[in-house]
Amino acid sequence: MEDDDDLREKLAALKEEHRDMDSIIERLMGAQPIDFLQIQRLKKRKLALKDMIQKMESDLLPDIIA
Repeated sequence: MEDDDDLREKLAALKEEHRDMDSIIERLMGAQPIDFLQIQRLKKRKLALKDMIQKMESDLLPDIIA
């Protein structure tokens, strides 16, 4: 059970960071001059976070015996 609790805490932190990326990217898109390289890096990080979130959510689901 402790393992699941730790995983849920990490998952919540990753989801928060993923949401924060949206506001950071939006703010950078409105700033002049636009730093496209930094925006591209942030988008890659956001995509990596999404992948980690999906893996953790999958790990939390109980195995279904077919």
